[in-house]
Amino acid sequence: MTELFKKPLFIFEMANNHMGDVNHGIKIIQEINKVSDAYRGEFNFAFKFQYRDLDTFIHPDYKNRTDIKYIKRFSETRLKEEEFIVLRNEAKRGGNFVICTAFDEASVDRIERHGFDAIKIGSCSFTDWPLLERIGKVGMPVIASTAGVTLQEIDNVVTFFANRNKFFALMHCVAEYPTSMHRMELNQIDLLQKRYPSIQIGFSTHEDPSNSQIIKMAIAKGARAFEKHVGVATDQYSLNNYSASPEQVKEWLQSAKDAIAIMGASAEHRVNITAEEKETLRALGRAVFCRGALKKGEKLTTQNVFFAIPSQKNQILANDFSKYTEFYLEKDMQAGQAVFFSDVAILNHREKIYQTVQDVKKLIIESNITVPQKVELEISHHYGIDHIDQYGATLINYVNREYCKKLIIMLPGQSHPEQYHKLKEETFHVLKGSMLVKLDGQEKEYTPGDIILVQKGTRHAMSTKNGVIFEEISTNHDKNDSFYVDEKINQRKDRKTVLTHWMS
Repeated sequence: MTELFKKPLFIFEMANNHMGDVNHGIKIIQEINKVSDAYRGEFNFAFKFQYRDLDTFIHPDYKNRTDIKYIKRFSETRLKEEEFIVLRNEAKRGGNFVICTAFDEASVDRIERHGFDAIKIGSCSFTDWPLLERIGKVGMPVIASTAGVTLQEIDNVVTFFANRNKFFALMHCVAEYPTSMHRMELNQIDLLQKRYPSIQIGFSTHEDPSNSQIIKMAIAKGARAFEKHVGVATDQYSLNNYSASPEQVKEWLQSAKDAIAIMGASAEHRVNITAEEKETLRALGRAVFCRGALKKGEKLTTQNVFFAIPSQKNQILANDFSKYTEFYLEKDMQAGQAVFFSDVAILNHREKIYQTVQDVKKLIIESNITVPQKVELEISHHYGIDHIDQYGATLINYVNREYCKKLIIMLPGQSHPEQYHKLKEETFHVLKGSMLVKLDGQEKEYTPGDIILVQKGTRHAMSTKNGVIFEEISTNHDKNDSFYVDEKINQRKDRKTVLTHWMS
């Protein structure tokens, strides 16, 4: 990114407000510098000038006409080349970038000679292709205002500069001087950002300079560059109704600083949560109390505790309960007693579950198997999550009606303990990898394409060395119809973890 845009960029447009008087131009720069100096830590600043080669820009037959507004204005405020250099140097001396708008090819030549930091394309020149061809050859960033041009025209110009590897910024702009509130069209900033995500988007503003609130909205929209006409009123020279005085510039910059502070952290990441915020929220949370007398070693569940306020410091909250966290009492406790972190041993299985899900997803992807969206993932951990690497399986439940279909994944090294069903008959179809299946004590290895019939009442156990994926097609599955030979598994009420949004 060019140095110009490493901080929010504020461009002070001199235009013709120097009035053709180089000393007045110096005064404008110096007065604006006085108010902007306080904000140099947060913002980048630039003064912008306008170059027109008036000897060729105005038709010879019209050079002395005073009845045509712009010819009269440009002629009366004409500066010599050396005077523009004086203003350019004064702006640089104050620590500002310098930018210049070129309205003709000869002015581009002059901008290059004078060593400006960027070249500006005014809205009236946005589709001036002879001028764009010349600007395309300069070795500096390009900033262009977009008032009155179509999306197709913007597409064309963006493509033109992109093909020339130019750093290019677009400024939303409305060419009404001043621009009324209902014509600001700030939603165009969103449009430009969405359409050209790799391009810096800014806002060239012509509203009433006493309005310091619109800048806040432009910042909230995501604009990173801001342009405003500036000047200084004197007994000799007055200001037009869209140019800001130094006092108005100060209010504009302070409003921008306030807006950035209000916006806070980057939208790319979650904001840091303060200790004060955490403490306030915990104080409002429901705390954990024993529903009845509990013994040392008991696991806390929603059946043997209740949640209520007020909470005390370091007391366990309802917020601390989850499918991944287990609390075991380290002492006997009475009914109604508050439970603190110091009263329990904590087992947190979130990382283990997360890693299991990632390993399962990886195996599915490697197998080129398409899984329906929004299906439940059921992780069976027969002897607890801590032992899932040795004993466990992961089931994806497709459908369970009078018929049932599941996809079962066993990771390398996993075994599924011996069990049987009284109601269900099932068929396994191996899709990926291999597994040993024990049916009523007889063990055999199965590989992709093999089909295994497991009838009602048949004891069966599975294991895999390198991982396996197989389909289970069966009659209706009843959650109470799985009977393990090891009675300890049957007694575990928390041997499954079910996830819904596991694909994301």
